[in-house]
Formats: sequence, structure tokens, C-alpha cells
Amino acid sequence: MNRLFQTPDEAIFRGQANDNFELLKAWAGTTLAYAVLRTGAGNLLSTGFISNLLVSAVVCGLGFVLHELAHRVVARRYGAEAHFVANNGWLLLSIVIAFAGFFIAAPGAVWHRGYLTTRQGGLIALAGPATNLVLSLLFFIALIGIVVAQVSVPRIVIDICFIGFSLNAWLGLFNMIPAGPFDGAKVLNWSPLVFGITVAIGILLTFVLGSESTIVTLLRFFR
Repeated sequence: MNRLFQTPDEAIFRGQANDNFELLKAWAGTTLAYAVLRTGAGNLLSTGFISNLLVSAVVCGLGFVLHELAHRVVARRYGAEAHFVANNGWLLLSIVIAFAGFFIAAPGAVWHRGYLTTRQGGLIALAGPATNLVLSLLFFIALIGIVVAQVSVPRIVIDICFIGFSLNAWLGLFNMIPAGPFDGAKVLNWSPLVFGITVAIGILLTFVLGSESTIVTLLRFFR
């Protein structure tokens, strides 16, 4: 069991890891865990589970995979070797815990090496949460746009927009925790100002725009 949770070795920098396959594992595992959470352990044979799988596939695919890809793209932009490795142990645990009604978002991480300045390290760390916050805003705009234009869309589209908005806002803010392995620790070490602005945006999206009263008010106003 310990092997499931150990950090990857140097093999990932010797071409022995396939980033695309690792990202696919992370996407599939997180999608399944979130779909189980939304459906409930006792309803997995219902049609609702299929619908939740589709919603989760889009939301998790964008929220988690693009978060990690952003880290990798920026790291490589600064000349570092960077590879994503799925954390098999946490993926399995997230699926098991989802049956108990909880969700853990720890699909894996981008590992990089090479000489990086504090600023470059901070920007690499910032890329992930910033991607989530941008996605959250885009989903929010899409949700309001559908209401404003009074477009008739399937319920699943509304679910994707709303969950995409709320989940990405939470992911962006959660990853800005300024401690341990979280992205926020590296961002704060580089620039307290950028850290503060990013956290403020995360709080605005998560707790202000994301509050039930705000959503209801906005939907009523635009209708």
C-alpha cells in the first residue's frame, strides 16, 4: 500500500512515463469519483449516474486536467523538464471515499526539475489556480448568457455550467492555501501581492458570486 502513495522517482525524466496516459488516468479516476459523489452509492444503476458521469467528465476534464497542463506548459516555457504523474493511491482512495459522500481532489501532480528563479517557480505554481479561476468565470458568464438570451438548452448544459463555475472556483481557492505542497505557498513566497489578489478573486467567485442568494438574485434579474 505504501507504494501507492510514494513520490515518483527519476524514471519520469528518463522517458519512462507517458504524460497523456497519466492525465487520462487522473481524468477518469476523478470523473468516476465525482460522479459517484453526485449520484450517491445507492443509485449507481440509475440513469442519473450516466448523466452525472457526462457532467463530471466535462467538469473534471477541464478543471483538473487543464490545471495540471497549465503547470506543465509554464514550467516547460521556462526551460524546466516537466511531466505529469497520476497519484494512483489517491485516485483509488478518492473513489472509495466518494461512496461515503466525500470528495478528495488529488489526482496527481506535475513534477519538474531545472534551474528556476523564485519568480518563475511562483508563476508555475500560479498557473494552475489561475486556470481554474478563469474557467470558473467563463462558466459563470456562460450560465448568465444562457439566461439572458433565453436559450432553450438541455438540463445537462445548465448543470455543466453551474458545477463548472462552482467547482473551479473552489479548486482555484483551495490550491492557494499558503502551506505545504499547495500552490499558494510558492506564490506567496514569490509575491504576497499576487497571492493576495488571487485569493481575493477566489473568495469573490466562491463565496460571493457562488452563494445561493447571489445566483438566485442574478437569475431573477436577468429574467
